[in-house]
Amino acid sequence: MNDKVASLLKPRSDLGIRTVSSVVMMSVAIVAIWLGGFTFIALVVAIGLGVFFEFTKLVLGFAQSRQAQIFWLLGGLTYVGLACFTLMLFSAPFFGMTPAILLIAGVIGTDVGAYFAGRSIGGAKIAPRISPSKTWSGLFGGMIGAGLMMVLIQAGIFAFRGGEAGDGDVYLAYGWLRLMLTGAALAVVAQLGDFFESWMKRRAGVKDSGRLIPGHGGLFDRTDGLIAVAFAAGVVTLFQSVAGS
Repeated sequence: MNDKVASLLKPRSDLGIRTVSSVVMMSVAIVAIWLGGFTFIALVVAIGLGVFFEFTKLVLGFAQSRQAQIFWLLGGLTYVGLACFTLMLFSAPFFGMTPAILLIAGVIGTDVGAYFAGRSIGGAKIAPRISPSKTWSGLFGGMIGAGLMMVLIQAGIFAFRGGEAGDGDVYLAYGWLRLMLTGAALAVVAQLGDFFESWMKRRAGVKDSGRLIPGHGGLFDRTDGLIAVAFAAGVVTLFQSVAGS
């Protein structure tokens, strides 16, 4: 009986810690986005350094040779570095924070949609050996959630500005259907980022990338989807710049 009571109490305790941590993280992110400028840049840099530190620990946990370690670390520096650079670029005065907000909101919508769809529908797993909890229903729920979140953000920004366009609003002129499709693609990339980090953790033989965030693990655990999405957006932006020059 005592074991059963303990097993019931443990998830509740963990849920409380996770909830408090989530509220703190969301509050910090919202304040940084609201203030923008150097505040947002400082947050991105701090998180990027933390993620790369955890990335390095994972690499040292499975890469045996010096050559392999250097290869992975250079790859991680490019992966995390370009993602952070993209978020900072998308928050520049020319863009007016709009693209950065859309990326972040899309990843949040992915997580929310995937969580509720996965829990309520369940079904077949996508890659049980890498991430046993991820289902196809969760992926589709995340795709819908990301699209809806981006549409809501677009409507909210225009409503806040009284229906007038501002700097960077060219990214909001896609219409709801195009934003839904963009959100669906974003969700797939975010899921790939999650799988990539899970694969690294399994190779390193650890459950979490770190212990910085109570109930959530490390920074890489919380930002794996956003890092992947920002990296992909950076690659697309660089390609467009080169093609347009």
